[in-house]
Amino acid sequence: RGSALNGVVEEMPDAGSDFGVVVDAAEQVGLARRVARLEPLIHIKG
Repeated sequence: RGSALNGVVEEMPDAGSDFGVVVDAAEQVGLARRVARLEPLIHIKG
């Protein structure tokens, strides 16, 4: 939770894990197969 009491609190862009690294690891061990690369247009936090 952010320290601001009013307004929108922005999340640091690098705060989440790099999803590409997770997909690469899953693909290397045979858990998944990459079929598309998607990029988010917006992020909604609730």
